[in-house]
Amino acid sequence: MASISSALATPSICQRTLQNELSKMVKEPLEGFIIDANELNILEWDVVIFGPPDTPYAGGYFKAKMTFPPDYPYSPPKFAFKTSLWHPNVYMNGEVCISILHPPGEDPLSGELPNERWNPTQSVRTILLSVQSLLNEPNTSSAANVDASVMYRKMKEGKKGSQEYSKIVQEQVELSRQEAIKDNVKVPLTLQEYLAMSKPRLESQSSLLDKENDSGCEFLEDIDDPYYDYNEQTDSDDNDQSGNEYAADTDDVLIPKDITNT
Repeated sequence: MASISSALATPSICQRTLQNELSKMVKEPLEGFIIDANELNILEWDVVIFGPPDTPYAGGYFKAKMTFPPDYPYSPPKFAFKTSLWHPNVYMNGEVCISILHPPGEDPLSGELPNERWNPTQSVRTILLSVQSLLNEPNTSSAANVDASVMYRKMKEGKKGSQEYSKIVQEQVELSRQEAIKDNVKVPLTLQEYLAMSKPRLESQSSLLDKENDSGCEFLEDIDDPYYDYNEQTDSDDNDQSGNEYAADTDDVLIPKDITNT
């Protein structure tokens, strides 16, 4: 017998939830991010995270991919960096190790509490904020990259060899900025620029939101701001017009020209 969650989490619920989240992200951008949903497959989102100011990652342009399961939001997506990122909580293959991305339920071996793991009230926004928080303050008590964790602790404690971590990260930041130049994306270099970011130019995304996909789910609305402007304040519309009671309540994120090519 199918479980209640699998019965409820039909493809249309999954896709409607993602459409609703994407629509809110477009209207209420979250500083420090760029999002580009795949026009042919809304279960795949390309993400750019700009390195937060006052961290070793400041000035960085880090690409990642979010892959959603068909029963989202009842199961968590996968989040993996495509840009090389030296970090205690990022595996060498780019996958992020964070409690919020672990399946719901109990896992005594992990030492995590059930309320620290994924649940359907979480959203893309909470995931992005959690990843951003890791860049600000890595969790060395649960390391995915042990060498990076050791180096980070040395840096924080000012021990011998404490510059190794910063050196590796800075090399990655410089390489990522070259990628940003190729993508014609402006990387915020100051706190003011970071906080003032607005929606970059839309291309495929506007058509994505106003047409039906292969499953017959209607996308929610058109986007009316097609230009880059890092100083413009965006209007916020908290009304959810999708009528979808299963949709997660999310806020914001930016949408780029094209970040799918590495």
